[in-house]
Amino acid sequence: MKFLWLCFSILLISYAAPPAKANHTEPRQDETRPKTSVTMTEYYCDFEKTTIGSLPKGWKSGATNAPGKTSVWEVIRDESAPSGNHVLTMKRAARPYGNAFNICWIDKISFLDGSINVQFRALSGNVDRGGGIVWRVKDNNNYYIVRFNPLEDNLRLYYVMNGKRRMLAHADIHVPPNTWHRIGVIQKKSETKIFFDGKLTLTANDRHLPEAGGVGLWTKADAVTSFDDFRVEYEREQP
Repeated sequence: MKFLWLCFSILLISYAAPPAKANHTEPRQDETRPKTSVTMTEYYCDFEKTTIGSLPKGWKSGATNAPGKTSVWEVIRDESAPSGNHVLTMKRAARPYGNAFNICWIDKISFLDGSINVQFRALSGNVDRGGGIVWRVKDNNNYYIVRFNPLEDNLRLYYVMNGKRRMLAHADIHVPPNTWHRIGVIQKKSETKIFFDGKLTLTANDRHLPEAGGVGLWTKADAVTSFDDFRVEYEREQP
């Protein structure tokens, strides 16, 4: 009798026990996110399709440290241009003295990392002369800038925050006046490399402006300068 009760008890326990759970592993949080890939996107403008006296489509002009004023940029005809005969030129300064900067940029490009190249020719300027490239532009008062000044025979890299400019790197360069030259930028995270006429000239590591922004061109005070062959290659995430 005890043996029968023992068998009966074992049967009851086996029927009452919950079924074993399948050994499924929950997906990690990062596996549930959509995967993205980074591609290189190119923007190029030689200004040939822009009407004389106007700005290229999507570009706008502005100024730093010139309250209530803006600089005047427009495409003009220049037979010495490296490509065709149209160039983009800073024609009238927002304020032709002091620490006023004239900028012209396009913000439909969200530039974080990549490269920028432009050819430029300094035409005139007594307070300042020459110009250069701006990138990661947030607004008129926040951006990186590299510029060449033939009055001082130097190439300099700066960041501008809240309208205040701080130098990151400097090099002395002596070139013939009123001639075309090329400035290039390669940006990768916080590292910047600057090229002048194809030669690596400046390097810096800076984290003041870590976010993507627009790209464009720059002069200071009364510096009248023409630009041509503006080319940007930048990384863009694709879903």
